[in-house]
Amino acid sequence: MVSQSKPSKKVSIMCFHDELCQVFNALMTALSLRRSGSEVTIFFGSRGVNALHKDKVDNLICLPDQPKEEGEAVMRRMEEMELPTARDLLEMLHFEGAKILACPLNVPLFGMTSENFVLGAKVADPSTYYKDVVMQADMNLTF
Repeated sequence: MVSQSKPSKKVSIMCFHDELCQVFNALMTALSLRRSGSEVTIFFGSRGVNALHKDKVDNLICLPDQPKEEGEAVMRRMEEMELPTARDLLEMLHFEGAKILACPLNVPLFGMTSENFVLGAKVADPSTYYKDVVMQADMNLTF
């Protein structure tokens, strides 16, 4: 349950990866901070925009730069732990009031439009994003 009191902090989280472990860490951090009462904006740039693609989010993998069996072992352990999926976390963040933004440069660069987005994701406004989100944040976290 999200705290009904005034948010304790404004938090900006940037995720520049589409590797599942990085995306998962960014999303879990965002959800934990949101549930502790913080105002959370999570921005996906570079390859991170793939995590917002409704047809790609469920196919993200862990450790793609490692031997295949290592990544598969991590994925199996995540399933055994019954962790939520990246899509589940994005939906929780959306419904719990976090802002989910995509980089306006990287969306077309990766062949996407807002029609490809998961629920709640929007393209960031480049004229206000840094001034109104990043510079106003009490914490800026990068994944």
